[in-house]
Amino acid sequence: AATAQPSTQPSRTIEKSSSCSSLEPPLLLGENIKDMAKDVTYICPFTGAVCGTLTVTNYRLHFKSKERNPPFVLDASLGVISENSYGLETVGKDIQNLRFAHKPEGQTRRSIFEDLMKYAFLVSKNLSLFAFEYKEVFSENGWMLYDPFLKSRRQGIPNESWSITKINERYELCDTYLSLLVVPANIPDEELNRVTSFRSRGRIPVLSYIHPKSQATITRCSQPMVGVSGKRSKEDGKYLQAIMDFNAQFHKIFIFYTQASINAVANKAKGGGYDSEDAYQNAELVFLDIHNIHVMRESLRKLKEIIYPNIEETHWLSNLESTHWLEHIKLILAGALRIADKVESGKISVVVHCK
Repeated sequence: AATAQPSTQPSRTIEKSSSCSSLEPPLLLGENIKDMAKDVTYICPFTGAVCGTLTVTNYRLHFKSKERNPPFVLDASLGVISENSYGLETVGKDIQNLRFAHKPEGQTRRSIFEDLMKYAFLVSKNLSLFAFEYKEVFSENGWMLYDPFLKSRRQGIPNESWSITKINERYELCDTYLSLLVVPANIPDEELNRVTSFRSRGRIPVLSYIHPKSQATITRCSQPMVGVSGKRSKEDGKYLQAIMDFNAQFHKIFIFYTQASINAVANKAKGGGYDSEDAYQNAELVFLDIHNIHVMRESLRKLKEIIYPNIEETHWLSNLESTHWLEHIKLILAGALRIADKVESGKISVVVHCK
């Protein structure tokens, strides 16, 4: 993603007292309090209602009880929050639901809700991620721990077939890809730009894995923008042909579309679609029938309902079946196995794409 810029918006100032300070969470360097509400009740699904103080910082949601000894403490990173219902219920990506109740006469619910929405979803608010605000100093530069050049060299790249391009160094080609991309060596950057316009969100086929012996590869990309008229791209065709040609073991390529064929056809009406076998020589299209992210989220939501906070043992298997979660996991694992088998046993290069 593009580099976040420091926020210029003013932060809420919390007036502190000695009693207030004792309720504050231990702050990291660069972390600061954005809002605080006293006499808030956390509705714990295991132990019942707990009264205390709720604090929102630019990094976490912190709750500390005032009646228990030792105090009950709830500490959750804002990064795990996926939904927030007016400051009363927070849905986490880790399957937890955090429910809070505010006093009716209080004025804190709206401000807590607004600050949670602001600092839990920073990118949509054009605010800086906490990683850029964190002021701790370490002996080693954390931004240099991951080196994409070293990762590529471990796979023997660059070589005569594959090269590393910096065309996405400023994330202008594709904002969801890395800054350095491994692409066919015979495709110049000018042609990469034209391939980008033919792939959804600019996600061109880029190398993910190359077999050390056969040189068969796994490349990933998004759907081609063929639409109902069946548009084609000469540059995109040349690109896939290069991927096929670089594998001397087998002059064929498999294109795995992760979703079902019915979804692929529906995507054509939206300007997308799928790679046609007629458009590429020696290409075979395979649908893996994996459902889209919306279906997956709904299935995960149903799974969460039957396991959190309690499991109903008497109807466990029927309840689990009704979520379809295991069906989704089976399809994902089966698809991964088919792809790995083509590369390892078949020595065939594959392209994997979804929506």
